[in-house]
Amino acid sequence: MLDIIRRFIEEHALFSIENDAVLVAVSGGLDSVVLLDMLHRLGVQVAVAHCHFGLRGEDADADEQFVRKLAKQYGFPYFAEFFQTKEFAGQEGISTQMAARFLRYRWFEQVRQTQDLAYVATAHHQRDEAETMLLNLTHGTGLAGLHGIQVKNGRVVRPLLGVGRDDLHDYLVERGLRWREDDSNDSPVYQRNLLRIEVLPVLREINPNLDQTMHGTAERVGGAEEIVRRYVADTTAQARRDDAEVTYLNIATLQKTAATTLVLHEMLRPFGFSWLMVKDIVAAFPGESGRRFDSPTHRLVKDRENLVITPRRLTQFGTFQLTADQTDLLADGMRLKAELHEDAKHFIIPRSKSTAAFDADKIKFPLTLRKWQDGDWFMPLGMKGKKLLSDFLIDQKVPLNLKDDVRVLTSADGKICWVVGWRVDDRFKVEEATEQVLTVQRM
Repeated sequence: MLDIIRRFIEEHALFSIENDAVLVAVSGGLDSVVLLDMLHRLGVQVAVAHCHFGLRGEDADADEQFVRKLAKQYGFPYFAEFFQTKEFAGQEGISTQMAARFLRYRWFEQVRQTQDLAYVATAHHQRDEAETMLLNLTHGTGLAGLHGIQVKNGRVVRPLLGVGRDDLHDYLVERGLRWREDDSNDSPVYQRNLLRIEVLPVLREINPNLDQTMHGTAERVGGAEEIVRRYVADTTAQARRDDAEVTYLNIATLQKTAATTLVLHEMLRPFGFSWLMVKDIVAAFPGESGRRFDSPTHRLVKDRENLVITPRRLTQFGTFQLTADQTDLLADGMRLKAELHEDAKHFIIPRSKSTAAFDADKIKFPLTLRKWQDGDWFMPLGMKGKKLLSDFLIDQKVPLNLKDDVRVLTSADGKICWVVGWRVDDRFKVEEATEQVLTVQRM
């Protein structure tokens, strides 16, 4: 068994047995006790980490004392953390199991970094992998869920993922090792336990080698996922353009891809769009511009030849004023900086859209920053006539979700002097006779 684990560690480049120090997550159960003993016999430099989730009363206390003594027997450094798991779950609005997972992995990484350890090792094995794959499949998943538990995920490694639970039990009996049983593993309240108790035994009657079969499937799916990942990365490089907080995806490029919906779902995953929503987005490709889709964090709009993605603004923009004695205005995440230049003759008008230059004597304070409204009009620089701001934004081909973010800066008499980031009003422009220049820069 030791040779099998050694080869698995080396074949998957999990860590250097001779050189790397590893933090081992030990619950006190059979799997983690075996992992600890194996790494000890292989000569790995080990530290022990134990999580007390405050969920099982005296049993959890006994688990912690057991693991503490176990670490002392091996002569390993020992770290324990006592979590208020239910309180955290309630605060974050997540399940107790999700809360426990988040808390333990966050803490493992903290210990790993502070103790200058190379990796965190957990005792997941083939049966855990089979359970995870079936649970993900039950809830609905893509390739990431079908490859189950990753052998190596960043600094987290699973040296036992190539062996079954029965093999671990045989090793433990042969070595005469003691361990602790967790009664909650038998509770059908948890979905994973229900699969383990009710479903998997039936499947093992059909295929006695189910765990090994699922492990092989996970390896093949993992390889397929890597192919898809590279394909998505190549497509993203061709289709995606980023500009400040805006992401553009070219529809024509997306339509040329194989399995467009799958590829787009992978591209939109970081923005929080679900599989069903991505199907609707792809179905909207031939339709008119302006179709809008919202994820919990972002808004996507089909705009002509592009999908335009922006962060959702969860609050409406208010109205804010900049007085004559102010140099800065911070409003809903936008910062404006005003500066007076008294020598207009030597002033060079900035070419950047983020800076507006005005004839200071034409400006009447206070200046007001507000969201644009229907009916707003101004005289775009270079024009003598009026133009509705809505028409100007159409001419500039501003996507619908970016129109929501457009603000205007108005003089005290209500006249728009700048469509922020787009165009200065011709009535306030710097001319030959200008003596002082006021610049307002969007930071």
